[in-house]
Amino acid sequence: MYQSSLTTVECPQTTSLNMSDLTYGEQTNRNNLTDHHMSGDELVFFVNGKKERIAKSHGSQCGFCTPGIVMSLYALLRNNPTPRMADIEEAFQGNLCRCTGYRPILEGYKTFTKERSCCGGKGMENGCCMTNRVETKGYTDESVNSTSVLPAPLYNPADFLPLDPTQEIIFPPELMSLCKGQSSQQLRFRGERVLWLQPASLDQLLELKTQYPNAKMVVGNTEVGIEMKFKNLLYPVILAPGYIPELNTIQHTDEGIVFGASCSLTLLGDVLKAAVGKLPLYQTEVFNAVLEQLRWFAGLQIRNVAAIGGNIMTASPISDLNPVFMAAGCKLTLMSKGGERVVVMDEKFFPGYRKTILTPEEVLLCVLIPYTKKGQHFAAYKQSPRREDDISIVTSGMSVTFAEGSTVVKHLALSYGGMAATTVMAKNTASRLLGKQWGEELLQDACSSLAEEMTLHPSAPGGMVTYRRTLTLSLFYKFYLTVQQKLASEGAYIEGVRDDYISATEIYHQTSPSSVQIFQAVPDGQKEEDVVGRPMMHLSALKQATGEAVYCDDIPLYENELYLCLITSTKAHATIQSIDTAEAESMPGVVTCVFAKDIPGSNMTGPIVYDETVLADDTVTCVGHIIGAVVADTQAHAQRAAKAVRITYQELQPVIITIQDAITHQSFFQPVRTIQRGDLDQGFTQADHILEGEMHMGGQEHFYLETNVTVAVPKGEDGEMELFVSTQSATKTQSLVAKALGVPASRVVIRVKRMGGGFGGKESRSTTLSTVVAVAAQKLKRPVRCMLDRDEDMLVTGGRHPFYGRYKVGFMKSGKVVALEVTYYSNAGNSMDLSLSIMERALFHMENSYSIANIRGRGYVCKTHLPSNTAFRGFGGPQGMLIAESWMSDVALSLGLPAEQVRRLNMYIQGERTPYSQILDHITLDRCWDQCLEISSFTQRRAGIETYNRDHRWTKRGLSVVPTKFGISFTAAFLNQAGALAHIYTDGSVLLTHGGTEMGQGLNTKMVQVASRTLGIPSSKIHITETSTNTVPNTSPTAASASSDLNGAAVHNACEILLHRLEPYKTKNPKGCWEDWVNAAYFDRVNLSANGFYKTPDLGYDFETNTGRPFNYFSYGVACSEVEIDCLTGSHKNIHTSIVIDVGNSLNPALDIGQVEGGFMQGVGLYTLEELKYSPEGYLFTRGPGMYKIPAFGDIPTDLTVSLLRDAPNDKAIFSSKAIGEPPLFLAASVFFAIKDAIIAARKESGLSGPFRLDSPATPERIRNACEDRFTKLCPPAEPGTFTPWAVVV
Repeated sequence: MYQSSLTTVECPQTTSLNMSDLTYGEQTNRNNLTDHHMSGDELVFFVNGKKERIAKSHGSQCGFCTPGIVMSLYALLRNNPTPRMADIEEAFQGNLCRCTGYRPILEGYKTFTKERSCCGGKGMENGCCMTNRVETKGYTDESVNSTSVLPAPLYNPADFLPLDPTQEIIFPPELMSLCKGQSSQQLRFRGERVLWLQPASLDQLLELKTQYPNAKMVVGNTEVGIEMKFKNLLYPVILAPGYIPELNTIQHTDEGIVFGASCSLTLLGDVLKAAVGKLPLYQTEVFNAVLEQLRWFAGLQIRNVAAIGGNIMTASPISDLNPVFMAAGCKLTLMSKGGERVVVMDEKFFPGYRKTILTPEEVLLCVLIPYTKKGQHFAAYKQSPRREDDISIVTSGMSVTFAEGSTVVKHLALSYGGMAATTVMAKNTASRLLGKQWGEELLQDACSSLAEEMTLHPSAPGGMVTYRRTLTLSLFYKFYLTVQQKLASEGAYIEGVRDDYISATEIYHQTSPSSVQIFQAVPDGQKEEDVVGRPMMHLSALKQATGEAVYCDDIPLYENELYLCLITSTKAHATIQSIDTAEAESMPGVVTCVFAKDIPGSNMTGPIVYDETVLADDTVTCVGHIIGAVVADTQAHAQRAAKAVRITYQELQPVIITIQDAITHQSFFQPVRTIQRGDLDQGFTQADHILEGEMHMGGQEHFYLETNVTVAVPKGEDGEMELFVSTQSATKTQSLVAKALGVPASRVVIRVKRMGGGFGGKESRSTTLSTVVAVAAQKLKRPVRCMLDRDEDMLVTGGRHPFYGRYKVGFMKSGKVVALEVTYYSNAGNSMDLSLSIMERALFHMENSYSIANIRGRGYVCKTHLPSNTAFRGFGGPQGMLIAESWMSDVALSLGLPAEQVRRLNMYIQGERTPYSQILDHITLDRCWDQCLEISSFTQRRAGIETYNRDHRWTKRGLSVVPTKFGISFTAAFLNQAGALAHIYTDGSVLLTHGGTEMGQGLNTKMVQVASRTLGIPSSKIHITETSTNTVPNTSPTAASASSDLNGAAVHNACEILLHRLEPYKTKNPKGCWEDWVNAAYFDRVNLSANGFYKTPDLGYDFETNTGRPFNYFSYGVACSEVEIDCLTGSHKNIHTSIVIDVGNSLNPALDIGQVEGGFMQGVGLYTLEELKYSPEGYLFTRGPGMYKIPAFGDIPTDLTVSLLRDAPNDKAIFSSKAIGEPPLFLAASVFFAIKDAIIAARKESGLSGPFRLDSPATPERIRNACEDRFTKLCPPAEPGTFTPWAVVV
C-alpha cells in the first residue's frame, strides 16, 4: 500500500509477507507486465495480440503509456472477448497518451470488436471501403484528377495473430490464493509511521474504531493515497474494511436498493443497470441519474476499487454522486459499538468542509438508494473541463414531485456541488417554488432565486465564479425543459418544449470515431527492400508494447546507489534567511543534503545566457526555484526528508507574476525584437477600415509521460562521470554538467536511449535536474538517481510561454489586409532560457500564411517570478499565428464576410516576400487549401451547419478552415548541423549512431530507412543503440522539426563514404553479396567506420537590417474543423477535422501521419482545454493530472481525415522529404475558430454581432461566458480590482 511507510509486516494469523508484494493503491506502472517474473516467451505470449496490434497499427510512439493501454485492453478482453467499440472506449477512460493523438490505438484495437470494418464501421460489405474501387500506384482514385482519394492502408489487419482466449496466461495462482485468504483473516501491517489493520468481521471493525476513533478507513485508496502523497497528510492508523461481509451486501427492499458501504462503484453501476432493465421506468429515475454520473466518474480502474461509502465519507464539495444522493434523500445506516442509527442524507449531513455528522466511533454501514415515485422526476448533471475522467466544476442532483394529476410542485430538491465548501441544497429556491405551476413564471422565479442563493465570493477557491454561478441556472434550465418534455409526453396539460430547444434536454452519447489516412504510395519499380516511403512500423513499438523497452529509470540499481529529492522554494521572490536541515538529516536513510556550497565548479547555468543558478544561493525568484536536495537510500526517505527541511525567507517586492505585471513594472529582458517591412503609415492611410484588438493565449505543460530523470555514475578517476538522462540535448547537458563539476566536457559522457516524450520540454530544462544529480554524485562518489514526480516536474520545469498580443489592422472593403501593427508580450519566467529565440519565431510567424504589404511586429520578453518557460512544440509559432488568425477573424466579422473568403483572399502566392524578406518558392499552400475544402466537403458542411443552427437554440455548430506556413530550420544558424557515425562489422551488420535523440517521433526508424536505402541493404541489418556524446560530439538539440533533415543528411553522408570505400570490391565481385564485399574490404584493411556530417547551406538572418534567409524551406498545411457547442454549459465536441499537409515525399507515411495526428491533438489541448492556473503569489495549482487536463480518447474528432499532399517533392531535404514534428500543431486552431464560429451563432440569438474577444484556451468557462443570454445577465462578474482572485491569467 504505502511503500514508503510500511517496511515490515506483522500477520497474526498468516505467514509473513514482504511489503514489496503489497504496493497496491499506486497507479498501474508501465512495467507491470514483468512483475511476476515471466520468461520472455511467456511475456510475449501473454500480450500477444494486444501488443502486436497496437504496435503494427502505429499506436505506440514514445511508448511510455503503451503497456498501460495494453493492460487496460487485456483486462477488458479477459472479461469480454468480443467487446463493442463503446466497451473499448470505456476501458481507456483512465489512460492518457501525449504522442499519438489516440486514433491509431483505437483503430488497431477496433479489430477485436464486433464493429471490425474500417472507416468506423462504415465500410462496404465484405471488407474494406476501398473494395471494388479503381487502384493506381497504390492509390484508389474515385475519379480522374480528383483529390478525393483513399490510399492503401497503413497496415493490414489480416496480418494480425488471431485472438484465442483459451491460450492466455492464467492469473497468478499465488495472488489468487492471497486474495481468497484475505476474506476470512485479520491482517496487521506495521511500518515506520503507519499501522494498517484489516478486520475480518464487523464486530472487529467496531472494536477497532472504538480503540482508534481517528483512524482513517480505506477501501480503494483513491483519495487517502493522494492526500498522503500530495497534501503531506499522515494517518498513523488505517482500517481496511473491504472484506467485511456486511459492508458488501446488496439488498432489494420496498423502498429501494441497499448497498453496503464497501461496494465498488463498478458493482453499484452493474446492479443499477440490471434494476433499470427490470423495473418500471417511473421507479428508476434516481438509478438512471446515478448511472449517468458514473459514466463520467473517473476511469474504470478507479471505479473498480473506489467504494460508494468512501465517496460519501470523503465529503468532497465537488463530489459527482453526493448531490444525487442528497436530492434523492438517500438513507444512511451508521453503526458503532453503542448501536445503530439511520440518517437521511440532507443539507445537515455535511456540517463543514470535508466533514460529516458521524461521530469518531461510527462507521457507515450501508446506503439506501430509493426508487422514484409516480409524479416524481429526477435528473443529475455534471460539468467539468474535460468530459471523461475529470473532476467536476459544478455538479447537481434535482428532484421534483408534482401533486397528483397536476403540474403543481409538491416537493422540490435542488442540490449542488462546487458552489460552497460542502455539497449544498438550494432550500430557499425550493421553498419559494412550492405550489407553483411548472411553467415560464416558475422558471423566472427559480433563476432569479438561484442567482441570489447560489452566490460565491469573487475570491472563492477554484475560481471561475461567474461561470459556476451561471451553471447553477443553466443546469436548472436543462432540468426544467427535461421535466416539461416528460410532462407533455405523459399527457399533462402543459405546453411542450419547442423543437429548437429540445437539444438542451438530450444526454450526451459519444459516437465512435472514424478516420481516413491518405498518402502517396511508393513509385512502381521501387525495390521491396527499399523501405523509404513505406509505412514501416516504429522500430521499438513491439518492445514498448510488452514493457521490455528500457527507459532511463528502468536501468537496474547500481551497488550503493542513492536517491535524490529536490528542495524547492515556496516563495516567488525572496532572500533566504536560513536553512535548517537538522530534522531532515536525522531521518531514516538520509545520507546528506546538497546546497550551492557543494558545487565544485560554477553555480551559474543556462542554455544560452548563464543567468540561472544550479542551486539558489541567497535569493529565490520563483516558487519551485531549486534550493538544494536531499540524498537518501530510497526515494521515499529522500522525499520525506526534503519536506522536513525548514527554510525562512525575507520576501521581496515587487512580485511580478503576470504579463500585465511586467508591463506595469517594465520588466523585460533585452533586446526587444522588431521586424518591419513596407510603409505602415501609408498602409493605414490607404485602408478603408482600421480595427484594433487584443488577445491572450495561455501557456501549456509538456506533460510528457516520462518525467525528467537522471542517473549519474561517477567513474572513480579523473573526474569522469557517466549520466543516463532523458534529454533532447545531450551536448548541452554535457557542457553544463561539466561546468558545474569544474571539469572539461571530455570527462562527462551523456547517454540517451529513448525518452518517454519530450516536445521541447527536455531541450534545455532537463539540464536543471541533471546538474544537481551530478553534483550530488560527485560529492558522495556514489551513483545517484532522481526521477521527478509529476507534481515536481510541473513545478520546476516551466512550459509553453503565455502570450499577450495587441494588434491594429488596416483593410479594404473586400477584406484585403493592407497594414498590420502587432505587439507581442511573452511571459518568460525568471530567466532568459530560450525565450528570445521563441519570441523571434513568433515574429517570423506573425502574418501566418498571409501576404501583407505594410507590416511591423515587435516582441517583448517579460521577466517575471515564475519558473522559466521554455521550448515547446512550435516554439513561439503557435502563439504568433493564433494572434494572426484572431485579427483575421475580426476583419471578417467586422465586414460580415465569410472568414474563409477573407483568408483565401489574403493568402501568399508563389514568389511573394515575407516580412523578413525571404522569397517563397515551391509554395503549396493553395493546393493544400483547395484539397482540404474538397475532402472536408466544406460547402455542403457549411450549408448543413446553417440549417442546424436555425433549428437549434441551445446547441450551435461552427466551422473553420485555417492554414499554416511553418519555417523549417533553427533560427540560430549555428545549430543547423549534425553528425553521424556508422560502423560496418564483418558479419555485414551495421551499427549506426547520430546526433538526434529518440523521443517517440520515430527518428531512429527514419535514420535506419535512410541508411538502408543509401547502403542498399535490408533495414534488418542496421541497428541503433543510443545517442551518446562519446560517439557523436557537439550535437544540436533534437528540436525545430529539423532532426530528420539534419541527421538524415549526416547519416546519408556517412553511408556514402562507406559505399565509396566498398565500391572497388563491388566492381571486382559484381555477383557477390553485401557480406562478401564487406569481408573483402576488411581483409584488405579498409576502414569500415565513417563519420558523416551535414550543415544546412545559405542560412542566416540579421534583425538590424531585415536581411538574410532564416529558413531553409517552409512546410504548409490546412485544416478544416467542425464543432458543436452546448450554449448552456460551454462544453463542445469535435465533430470533424480534415487535414491536408505538405510533407514532401514522406520518408515514412505511418510515422508522419502519427506526427500530424499527435501534434494536432496536442494543439487541441493547447487551444481548447489545457489551462495552467497560478495564484497571485505565483503558486502553481495545476500540478498533476487531477487539475491539469490533456486531451483524452474522447476528445478526438468523431470524423478525422489526414491527407499527405501528393506530388510535392522538396529538393532541400533528404530524399525530397519535409519536416513534420511542429507544423501540424497549429492546425488545431481550426477547432478554436470553429468554436468561435459557433459562439457567433449563439450570440446572434441574443442580438449580438461583430468582433468579440475570445482568449485561448477556449475552455467551457470562456465559451459559456461568451454565449451571453438571460442567464449570464443574472450573474454579472465582480468589478476587477475589488477583490483578490484565486487565480490570475499569467
